[in-house]
Amino acid sequence: MASVLRMSAVTKRFGSTLALDAFDLEVVTGEIHGFLGPNGAGKSTALRMALGLLRADGGEVELLGGDPWRDAPTLHRRLAYVPGEVSLWPQLSGGEIIDLLGRLRGGLDAARRDELIEEFELDPTRKARGYSKGNRQKVALIAALASDVELLLLDEPTGGLDPLMEALFQRHMVAERERGRTVLLSSHMLSEVEALCDSVTIIRSGRRVEHGSLADLRHLTATRISATVTSPPVDLDEWDGVSEVELDEGRVAFVVSAADLPATMTRLATFGITAITSHPPTLEELFLRQYER
Repeated sequence: MASVLRMSAVTKRFGSTLALDAFDLEVVTGEIHGFLGPNGAGKSTALRMALGLLRADGGEVELLGGDPWRDAPTLHRRLAYVPGEVSLWPQLSGGEIIDLLGRLRGGLDAARRDELIEEFELDPTRKARGYSKGNRQKVALIAALASDVELLLLDEPTGGLDPLMEALFQRHMVAERERGRTVLLSSHMLSEVEALCDSVTIIRSGRRVEHGSLADLRHLTATRISATVTSPPVDLDEWDGVSEVELDEGRVAFVVSAADLPATMTRLATFGITAITSHPPTLEELFLRQYER
């Protein structure tokens, strides 16, 4: 499929600090792509570069078929950006800001805007200076979702939302994908990314360290096994690829690498399996293992 955003071997320095180090990122049309990494990993720098707010020191950046540094005004009419900390014009009302942001982009669907205002329980007549963080976030989200754009760039978009609004946001993300729009979602909420995203990129110290679908990433990592056996293997912790072993009478639990899973299951079967469950790693486990290396 065609790429909406492609960053290839991108490097960015701020003085002696290397913020991005030969960083690669590809977001394809029609997917929700999760972008993960702790504070300081380089996520915000990568997003600012994608928006044309920063210029790469090396490598290539392509956004919607153009150069975001050179063609930013044109490209920004085809995308909507929601930052984690939303700043609004204090003298304007929420409704006025939503309409203004829509005009700056490719246009606004008025009927959809009204539906979203009702769903997100926003008072559009209130001045922005009186909004809480959550309501400022709602203004930016409504403006993005109601805009006629191809790409949504969302940087920690739900930080100020309560659980009900967070669930509503997730439903709208699924609907956006069904409409054919592309979403790049940067988030610290791993459960949110796991629930929504088709593919994931994990960044560490300015470099891409993992990329692919969740199924692909899980296949490359370990699986947790819990089994009841008639004769527990006492040397289980010495088997290739096996770790975190727990033995409790007839029950065994352990983690096994993907490469050693078939041989381990064959060997374990000789000890008389009476019940077994397997749990692929969650996104949180994948993330933590990458950062604990």
